[in-house]
Amino acid sequence: MSFPWAKNYEPQQPLMKWLDEKLPLPRLVYNAVGAGYPVPRNLNYFWNFGVLAGAALAIQIITGIVLAMHYAANAGVAFDSVEHIMRDVNAGWFIRYAHMNGASMFFIVVYLHIFRGLYYGSYKAPREMVWLLGVVIFLLMMATAFMGYVLPWGQMSFWGAQVITGFFSAIPVVGEPIRVWLLGGFAPDNAALNRFFSLHYLLPFVIAGVVVLHIWALHIPGSSNPTGIEVKDEQDTVPFHPYYTAKDGFGLGVFLILFVALTFFSPNLLGHADNYIPANPLSTPAHIVPEWYFWPFYAILRAFTFNFLWIDAKLWGVIAMFASIALLFFLPWLDSSPVKSSKYRPLYRIFFWVLVADVFLLGLCGKMPAEQPWVILSQIGAAYYFAHFLIILPIVSRIERPLPMPNSITEAVLAKHAGTSSASATA
Repeated sequence: MSFPWAKNYEPQQPLMKWLDEKLPLPRLVYNAVGAGYPVPRNLNYFWNFGVLAGAALAIQIITGIVLAMHYAANAGVAFDSVEHIMRDVNAGWFIRYAHMNGASMFFIVVYLHIFRGLYYGSYKAPREMVWLLGVVIFLLMMATAFMGYVLPWGQMSFWGAQVITGFFSAIPVVGEPIRVWLLGGFAPDNAALNRFFSLHYLLPFVIAGVVVLHIWALHIPGSSNPTGIEVKDEQDTVPFHPYYTAKDGFGLGVFLILFVALTFFSPNLLGHADNYIPANPLSTPAHIVPEWYFWPFYAILRAFTFNFLWIDAKLWGVIAMFASIALLFFLPWLDSSPVKSSKYRPLYRIFFWVLVADVFLLGLCGKMPAEQPWVILSQIGAAYYFAHFLIILPIVSRIERPLPMPNSITEAVLAKHAGTSSASATA
């Protein structure tokens, strides 16, 4: 614990004293999410998304375990086993829809969590390891989601696996052996389905393990805050419980309302109709498209339509797709500005919102067919995405003149409330 004024856990009851001596789980919980963990007093609702991501992961693990009890990872019966879950298993339709839409809600929360980190500079020292572990979690989520999308063995599942794994064959010399190794054959079939099912079941528990490391790394420097100013004394903090457990509880309630509304009233809104057609290797869908949370990266992959130097377009697309995520690992060192929060970085704030618009544009291009004007728009969007991190951000961090910053978190909070009180008195 980095805060010397943090309260220590002191059990009062004999049973709790005995447990604290033998297995100090209450102490661990108290120091992690209780009154023993002081947090900045100015956190807003954008700091709820970590808890919401944890809740979404728990939903995915629980529903996934139940679904695995009834699913058959065999190309001949996989599609029928999913229909069996939907039609014959008690509440199977609900479990399946909760799992399917829980993945989308998980990605929504994580994307918001990432953009919050970008806006408030949460990737900067001393929290680089927190950010790096977060990117690892994001990569594991993408791998898990891709493998899970294959399991229903519908048309989009089969052809999505065929197309995405096919991009590995663009790698010279080793590409085709890697693809065959991934699939266990020359095309998606029983071997691929068994491998993807095994890994899809395993990886959420790996994600949970990395989440523990993520939280551990966070507790060393403590939470960031909207001002980007580090905690200086006890006045800058409040105990996590009850102040932020209540705030997180409200956010969790809103999250669950939206999740239940999506699951019950529009469960197929974020899916694809072709996946309700059994996989047919002899019938290619008119438009192969991945799940919505992959659209921006799919657009980057398809943005390369011509060969350059000795590398063909397909390989450039694969390199760019993986590089677009790998860039996030280097972000703490690409942005050298000593100021964290964009509240005090007016120039960076402008480019941040341009990046948000660019990601939405790439998402739209990834959804659409590979034809004009979507191809040229995806090329423009991909070019700006890389330019933002490799050119604009380093330059802005050197030439920008930040706004005056308060001396402490408490000063910023008091100034905000003083401004609110003055406005109320004038009204």
